[in-house]
Amino acid sequence: MQQVSSFQNQDAGTLYLVPTPIGNLDDMTFRAVKVLKDADLIAAEDTRHTQQLLNHFDIHTPEISFHEHNTEQRIPELIEKLKSGITIAQCSDAGMPSISDPGKELVAAAVKEGIPVVPLPGANAGLTALIASGLVPQPFYFYGFLERKHQQQVQELEQLRNRPETMIFYEAPHRLKKTLKTMAEVLGDERQVVLARELTKRYEEFSRGSLADANEFYTDHQPRGEYVVLVAGNPHPDEDERQDEAGTPIEQIDRAISEGLSTNAAIKLVAKKNKLNRQELYKQYHNI
Repeated sequence: MQQVSSFQNQDAGTLYLVPTPIGNLDDMTFRAVKVLKDADLIAAEDTRHTQQLLNHFDIHTPEISFHEHNTEQRIPELIEKLKSGITIAQCSDAGMPSISDPGKELVAAAVKEGIPVVPLPGANAGLTALIASGLVPQPFYFYGFLERKHQQQVQELEQLRNRPETMIFYEAPHRLKKTLKTMAEVLGDERQVVLARELTKRYEEFSRGSLADANEFYTDHQPRGEYVVLVAGNPHPDEDERQDEAGTPIEQIDRAISEGLSTNAAIKLVAKKNKLNRQELYKQYHNI
């Protein structure tokens, strides 16, 4: 096995990955505060947001912005600083860097250059919600944010429908209703779900029930706060898989379309499942 330390640049600085609280500032660790104080530079997702954290803990380390919109520009700059011996602490607005937040590209670039990367443990919304959900905590499947467009969501959920593990998603309040409806459409009304909102904050709340219950509740209530959506795994994936494959490819396409997929997406899905040529199946379906 490759020993990473033997390939590291001994003259380089260190890239520290620093989790930050997901709501409650008391969840900041002593070590995280020390690393932020001792670092030469903090690469922050939003420097204004992180400045509030720094002020709270009396940290005066200079910041530089590092977010999804300037990744390509910033990475070469940060790597050069690290190679020159500068120590950088990278953090996102809340939770773990790289988990649905910036960071993974910088880590990959640092590893490629032999720059030491040191991760700190800390707050994570997905795991925090999972252990209090009441759903089976292990194994679990972390997905994060689904695509925003309906058809893309349907395609993603179709691929996840037969997974037996508890699944973890993130969702913004203004998209929650549509996502829950799509989940019920693809996974079924009776699939169990837990909605965790405002974790570690004053109005932290867990809602448990079926997807039908969740959709009924949000018919009359407005989602508020950031959500972790935990969905129970499929206890009978083999039975559902057989149902998916039942019938001719044309019947499978019609069934997928009735479940919300576009014609082209349904053809692509059925062709992949049945190991058929997509173009030939397209012609067959349209009688070309």
